[in-house]
Amino acid sequence: MAHVLLLAPAGRQVGLTTACLGLVRALDRQGVRVAFAKPIAARGEDRVSTLVKLGSSLSPPEPISRAEADDLLAAGDDQTLMERVVALCARAAEGADVLVVAGMWPEPGMVHSTRVNALMLKALDAELVLVGSPRGETPAELANAMAIAARGLGFAGGGTVSCLLNRVTTNPSAARIGESRPIWVEAGDDQELSQKDVDVYRAALVAEKLNPIAVVPSRGDLAAPRVKDLADVLGAKVLRAGDLEGRRIRNVALCAMAVPGSIKTFQPGTLVITPGDRADILIAASLAVLNGVPLAGVLLTSGVEPEPHVFEMCESALKAGLPVLAVKEGSYAAATAVANMNLQIPPDDSVRVERVMTSVADRIDAAWLKSLAATSRVPRLSPPAFRHRLVEAARAANKRIVLPEGNELRTVIAASIAQERGIARCVLLGNPDEIREVASKQGIKLPASIEIIDAAKTASRYVEPLLERRKHKGMTPEMAKSELADTIMVGTMMMALDEADGLVSGAVHTTAHTIRPALQLIKTVPGCDLVSSVFFMCLPEQVVVFGDCAVNPNPTVEQLADIAIQSADSAKAFGIEPRVAMLSYSTGTSGGGEDVEKVKKATDLAKNARPDLMIDGPLQYDAAIVPEVGRSKAPKSDVAGRATVFIFPDLNTGNVTYKAVQRSANAVAIGPMLQGLAKPVNDLSRGCLVEDIVFTIALTAIQAQQAERRGGGGR
Repeated sequence: MAHVLLLAPAGRQVGLTTACLGLVRALDRQGVRVAFAKPIAARGEDRVSTLVKLGSSLSPPEPISRAEADDLLAAGDDQTLMERVVALCARAAEGADVLVVAGMWPEPGMVHSTRVNALMLKALDAELVLVGSPRGETPAELANAMAIAARGLGFAGGGTVSCLLNRVTTNPSAARIGESRPIWVEAGDDQELSQKDVDVYRAALVAEKLNPIAVVPSRGDLAAPRVKDLADVLGAKVLRAGDLEGRRIRNVALCAMAVPGSIKTFQPGTLVITPGDRADILIAASLAVLNGVPLAGVLLTSGVEPEPHVFEMCESALKAGLPVLAVKEGSYAAATAVANMNLQIPPDDSVRVERVMTSVADRIDAAWLKSLAATSRVPRLSPPAFRHRLVEAARAANKRIVLPEGNELRTVIAASIAQERGIARCVLLGNPDEIREVASKQGIKLPASIEIIDAAKTASRYVEPLLERRKHKGMTPEMAKSELADTIMVGTMMMALDEADGLVSGAVHTTAHTIRPALQLIKTVPGCDLVSSVFFMCLPEQVVVFGDCAVNPNPTVEQLADIAIQSADSAKAFGIEPRVAMLSYSTGTSGGGEDVEKVKKATDLAKNARPDLMIDGPLQYDAAIVPEVGRSKAPKSDVAGRATVFIFPDLNTGNVTYKAVQRSANAVAIGPMLQGLAKPVNDLSRGCLVEDIVFTIALTAIQAQQAERRGGGGR
């Protein structure tokens, strides 16, 4: 059976669910085949297995019902219960290297959770991971309580007990034992722990002969519920839905005073609670939204709804996504109900699950994880593992990446994230006042280290260098000045003069607009005449490469062969073993026609040019990716059924397919990443998300490192 980790709580409300989610993600990043099980259900809704399904490709087995477990325990039949636990965990662990097991947590009226966890530890021959959370005690007191909990589970100084501390704050007195913490306190408590704080907690655990594997800080954004969750809990009437599912409550403002006093409380993520007859507050909140303050929503109390003409005045803000809810209760009762909301993650909140998994996984000790990951199996490259490798490789590269769309909201947020995580040294090009205003209105705190360059003021520096590079094309000083009014041209000149290592653009510009300056100034890699692109498609089980889905509309035979070779090399550079499928509507000789013949010739050309690569075609998509179909349609192929690189015959097919897979299979598409340029310039989709930009910055930083190694420049 797999190596089993049993996560057990050292107290109440320690965040055992978030610890399970984070550990699953951390192991998956390492390429470990991880499985999960919650052997015995909790009372009521058991969310942990549902959340694991939501945040991963795992399908944990249904747990033993709580009633069945209680009946067996009451009858003294511990062994039968444990036999069922072992059988359930064995099913869950099939094909896995590590099985993460969620122990029982204490619930009101329960007296046997510790005993059951001790039984499961022995029955599963598991390694214990204790999860604790400070509630006002000192680090030494918390470590002592963890040691007592370990002894209660059967450890008396022998064996290894690993400990994960959750929801740790820089101000321990902020969380007293048994104290109810309202949303606006929890959400505001997101100070980053210093290394000194972490070291104090780790030292306290080591002194008790416990192994600290993670100290996870309390973060407000991980506790912030959606406005939808609030509406469900309060049974509120939705007067205007707006962005009900996307907006999150970070703060709560109970507004009963006049407008001048109330607007002081309007901050990003604020839920405004006000009596339903206070149309002035609703209008003021709408004006705040139109001025760029992303309020969470407005909750109207006392069973009073605004007149239609009031909503007409607020229509622009409502269309911008401001949700408006109404309840019958008075303002005080409504505010109390909000404060007492259960902050557990709802079973459909995939965004919050992703944030929690990443936040906890980032804090788990890498050496400990590697010790668990030791296996003779070839690890698969899962999407979390791929993204983690991207970030780590980008951090190691430490490249300066210029972002010409510096005042675009998603770009500002992504640059802030990339800078804080050390993914790259980001440079925002644009008007500094506009950039800072965009950040301020959205509640974004730009890191002090991020560079903001006024493109209009610095453009004059590049007139002569641009003229020198383009005078053979008839460029004049006036034309050079006109070209440099475009921030993308300014950013490309920074690369040409080795002032930047890479460029990311396209959130508001076309692909042609992004890459034209690069083709004019950066040029292609020596010996390469073609620029193409790939997407890294993060499917549920693995990451594969799609090319070319963004640049070449109708490649020739020679170009198609080049795209295959470029894409295979890109896959290998990013840790994906290239097995290249040249796609067509026909597999092998099953069909004919000009299009099929073109793919066949390109396949032969690529094979002859690179005999070291596994390349096969023509292959239909299902024959390339589904093992059973591959064995049936192309039984002698080394690629069929196990392809990792998919080459589409033209842009029409490639672009349609990648978007269909992305949207229909809920896959993350990272890219497009351009291939063939001497220095990396990468294009974004105009519908890209912040996460897409962050990972494209990481891709660009890694490409810049590769360009430097092959002699293509670099800083």
